[in-house]
Amino acid sequence: MFSFIKTLPEEVGVSSSCIKKLMLTLDEKEIPMHSLLIMKDDKLILEKYYAPYQRDTLHRMFSISKSLTALGISLLEDEKKLSIDDPIVKYFPEFTNENTHPFIKMTTIKNMLMMCTCHASTTYKVDMKSNWVESFFTVTPTHKPGTVFHYDTSAAHVLCALVEKLSGTDLLSYLKEKVLNHLDFSEDSYMLKDPFGVSMGGSGLMATPMDLLKITYLLDKKGTVTCSDGKERTLLNPSFVLAATGNLTDTCMTAPISGEAQGYGMQIWQNEKGGFLLYGMGGQLGIQIPDKNMLIVTTADTQGIQGGNQIIYDSVYEYLYPYVKNDPISNISDEHKSAYDDMKETAKNLAIAPPHLPKSRKGDFVPRFFGYDIKDSEDIQQNAKAAGRNADNHFVRLKYALSENKSGFSSLTVNLSEDGYSSLRFRSPDGDSEKKYDISFGIGKMCEGDFPVYGTHYTAGAIWLRENVLFIKVHLIGESVGSIRFELYFEKDDVTVFMRKIEETYFKEFDGHLYGTLLS
Repeated sequence: MFSFIKTLPEEVGVSSSCIKKLMLTLDEKEIPMHSLLIMKDDKLILEKYYAPYQRDTLHRMFSISKSLTALGISLLEDEKKLSIDDPIVKYFPEFTNENTHPFIKMTTIKNMLMMCTCHASTTYKVDMKSNWVESFFTVTPTHKPGTVFHYDTSAAHVLCALVEKLSGTDLLSYLKEKVLNHLDFSEDSYMLKDPFGVSMGGSGLMATPMDLLKITYLLDKKGTVTCSDGKERTLLNPSFVLAATGNLTDTCMTAPISGEAQGYGMQIWQNEKGGFLLYGMGGQLGIQIPDKNMLIVTTADTQGIQGGNQIIYDSVYEYLYPYVKNDPISNISDEHKSAYDDMKETAKNLAIAPPHLPKSRKGDFVPRFFGYDIKDSEDIQQNAKAAGRNADNHFVRLKYALSENKSGFSSLTVNLSEDGYSSLRFRSPDGDSEKKYDISFGIGKMCEGDFPVYGTHYTAGAIWLRENVLFIKVHLIGESVGSIRFELYFEKDDVTVFMRKIEETYFKEFDGHLYGTLLS
């Protein structure tokens, strides 16, 4: 079995109190963390999952998928089925002809690995209903390939299609057979596919944080590790790993934050401490810090938080990195053990939390309902039971007829329970029937459920921003990592709802404004 030895942080020169400070800082800065794994000297010193996430919860890794696609290309080159110096058009004659732009004909596999293609953006986003792979060859280029860096997910998608074309199987199955099964990669892991059946090699990996740590570790070891059967194997070409994790091109022109302005290799970034960085949107990170012999993995949801990833980087580099010693402590004292126990207790108590008031504002607001009666409801009881909670039977129900809106909702019912477990109920006509969205949430606490229509698991919490303003945040869990946020402004006879979805693809009906008048 492939697993990492666990040890006290102090035994490898890391202070437990510094790890505690790191976790508390990320919590104070309101970064919705999902996991935090820290390895030093090849030993695991922290493995933290933020409820409702658990060790075996599959997580969308987004652009870390690109790094796996690069590994697939390397394996094919080892098998002499391609050369990274080949032009990509050699392998997709079905999408090219005499009219294909010269810049596309010039583009090599290596250009694509380095994000130095002839496109300035992701080509399949021009028309998501057309063939995603074909778009790379038909969308008009913006510049000569092999020159400047532009982040182009369609390049990774085409390379994934190439791996699947030449290997005769899907990307992840190919990688599992050749590499990942030797690391006991999660059997349940998978990749999402595009509408045309190609694995989303630029963004579709579903895996666990431990899977991500294993990939980061394999790259850190230049492709050679002791495998699950106890034998040392070279699973990846060391020369390719050195190049892929090196600094081959510059990213400073387009980087939104300093942590992503350090350079790029081949589907792998550089970081501010001279190591490599596996990067996925929203805080999916595999960070190598070579001078400390340290690896750090995070999963999170920083979408919608300006500079959110930089907050993670800076927190690691400020509160952990300076205090890591390369000389392990030989004698673990009672004081060290106490600090470790304190850190573990802090970690245990951290979870995805409900929203709270800005730091500049104090106190709790008591909701104002303009004299409407408190009633009883089976709905609240059922919602709470589904979430594994007990609910007080008393609540306020407010039902509104909604004005015409782009979301197509006709009514909204707001159920607010005295014990804090509450719900929103949206309704919209759907032919001869009705489309129903019931979303449970806690007030000052979290409540889990499955998002109607989409079937996505979620956890949701709310807070009263003022006596008539309720803010709800729904954290999406699974393939659609992101959030949906609601602000409800109650007045005596009406409600204004501001909805904002922060998710890449779906939930578009929960973006915009609603206005409703109270029904008797």
